[in-house]
Amino acid sequence: MPLRLATFNLESLDLNPSDPRWFEARAAVLRPVLAALDADVLCLQEVNAQRQPGEAQRSLIALRKLMEGSACAGFHLVHSTRPGGAGPGDVHNLAILSRWPIVAHGQIHHDLVPAALWQPLHGGEAVALPFDRPLLHARIDPPGERPLQLINLHLRAPRAAFLPGGREEGRWRSLSHWAEAYYLAGWKRQGQALEARLFVESLFDAEPDARIAVCGDLNAEGHEAPTRILQALPEDMETAAFAARALTPLERRVPESARYTVLHDGRPLLLDHILASQALAAACREVRIPNMDLADEANVSGPVKGSLHAPMLAIFD
Repeated sequence: MPLRLATFNLESLDLNPSDPRWFEARAAVLRPVLAALDADVLCLQEVNAQRQPGEAQRSLIALRKLMEGSACAGFHLVHSTRPGGAGPGDVHNLAILSRWPIVAHGQIHHDLVPAALWQPLHGGEAVALPFDRPLLHARIDPPGERPLQLINLHLRAPRAAFLPGGREEGRWRSLSHWAEAYYLAGWKRQGQALEARLFVESLFDAEPDARIAVCGDLNAEGHEAPTRILQALPEDMETAAFAARALTPLERRVPESARYTVLHDGRPLLLDHILASQALAAACREVRIPNMDLADEANVSGPVKGSLHAPMLAIFD
């Protein structure tokens, strides 16, 4: 039977307690997208969490409401939690939905790569640079098939990170402060790509021909460092000795003119990816990026309807 795997950034899926119609308007746009994907397994990013009156922990109420009236109704669900916390964070959680049971799952957050220490160039004490979000891993056993190992991730956006003393009254104190903070954002993004790659290596160590997919919003195109760290392609390593452990970017199966998931000021960008191990990539028969109605994120004003990201769908034999 075919397996349909998709990744989709839901663009801060949330509720508006003061106006329930706001969520329903978004859901009315998102549910047809989910129906068209008809995915068996779906990796989601930017899922916000809400708190019920009288409850201490937040939960993914908006996502469950979206699922109730969608093609994903009844799917199994796992999600990320706050690092060190018991429940999900208020914003930008990761979630994996599966038609089949998720037999194991967990998250990775500085388990393989420690938080780097940075000595601010303008003085002050060294500060830690933790990753913004964990990675979410799940193992799914489709009926009669070998296990599917999934890593869902949302890497740091290329925007200046927090820098102690870098801002004053809401503004950067100098161009050099901003440049240093922008550099730190790149450090975080590449560091978490490294942690994901090291986790992939542990999966290969346990099963050399594992079926692995790394899915999500990398906030990077294929030629940029985070994506290349994850792929570990022979042309970058300058050797074919580890070619069996390379992750194939499945977007290569999409015509170049349609190979984008975000529009920014008229410029098409491919920020969302599905990277597959050799055993999984060999079974891939089609990849789709439904981006025909994608809005330009630089020109959107007011609440977002749907998402400013297009999903990516891979279909496997």
